[in-house]
Amino acid sequence: MKKSPFGNEKNKVIRIKDIALKAQVSAGTVDRVIHNRGRVAEDVKERVLKIIKDLNYEPNLMARMLGSKKQYHFAALFPDHHYDAYWLAPKSGIEKAEQDLKQYGVVVEQFVFDPHDAAAYKKKAEELTQKNPDGILLSPIYYKETLPFFKKWSAAKIPFVLFNTQIAEFDPLSYIGQDSYQSGLLAAKLVHHGQPLPCSILIAHIDEKISNAQHLVRKELGFRNYFTQHNLDHQYKILRVELKRSSQSEFIKKLDHVIEHTIDLKQIFVTTSQAYDIAKYLEQKHISHIKLIGYDLIPPNLHYLSNGAISFLINQNPKGQGYWGINLLSDYLVFKKEVPMIKYLPLDIVTQENLNYFLDEKDQVFIDI
Repeated sequence: MKKSPFGNEKNKVIRIKDIALKAQVSAGTVDRVIHNRGRVAEDVKERVLKIIKDLNYEPNLMARMLGSKKQYHFAALFPDHHYDAYWLAPKSGIEKAEQDLKQYGVVVEQFVFDPHDAAAYKKKAEELTQKNPDGILLSPIYYKETLPFFKKWSAAKIPFVLFNTQIAEFDPLSYIGQDSYQSGLLAAKLVHHGQPLPCSILIAHIDEKISNAQHLVRKELGFRNYFTQHNLDHQYKILRVELKRSSQSEFIKKLDHVIEHTIDLKQIFVTTSQAYDIAKYLEQKHISHIKLIGYDLIPPNLHYLSNGAISFLINQNPKGQGYWGINLLSDYLVFKKEVPMIKYLPLDIVTQENLNYFLDEKDQVFIDI
């Protein structure tokens, strides 16, 4: 067998001159092909590109960045975790990404806001825009308030990455998170398999104005469509309630009304991370026949999952969303790589039986994209 002139190419650092030697062209020609500049004959270009692919060559941009003093200023816009514990995880992921990338000049400024106040969201978005960052990572939980900023950032050629909430009207650099529609379908399938006999099911939206929260609209649509697609509409009655934790009396009153007037209610699907609030309510009312499905591995949810009050949690990997969101901006702006327009994260189903695995893994980095 003829030995490769480059030895073990899998372990060898491939240089431009190695590619040039194999393609029988100059190093300058290879450089023009890589950076898509200057004129190169089409057959030569194809030959060079094939060799680049065969050798799995990647430009050594990291070394170049380490020698550069350029700083990249990113802005991260997301809710304050003091109002909702869910947002501590993406904050942690963003900070870990900044720590990992600081050697390449990446600096991330955080703009946090009260998630229950659209005006606070808008104010922080305006502050961010005034800073004219190189790139933006945000969770656009307020749909109407976000659209004008998308226009401004697009006009200013500032790339922005969305996480947690996807908005289709504008083309961001990328979206990272779950497919909300598919997660609704999954929740419905869990409900159906857990309750195969006809009954009533409650969709509970907590602390969100649905008309302005596209991710929750998509979750509900997916949930309802599951029953339609499987011709189950006549067997399951789907109810809906919007709850606000800011008024506990109203919160309890609404749930009391639903439960008192729906004697066959067997399942509640909570579309946000606050399933624990309804679990606490059911516990205080000594109601044990209603099963709960919710989202996110925050401590109060884990408590009720462990004692059986919550049947399933769908893990949205919020720490990974923050971490990889910053990495996507860095790949595009710092390392000049192509990035995917959409990166859907897995729909992890967490139960009592596999909870310890997720607790063991929760501080590790997450998913290779």
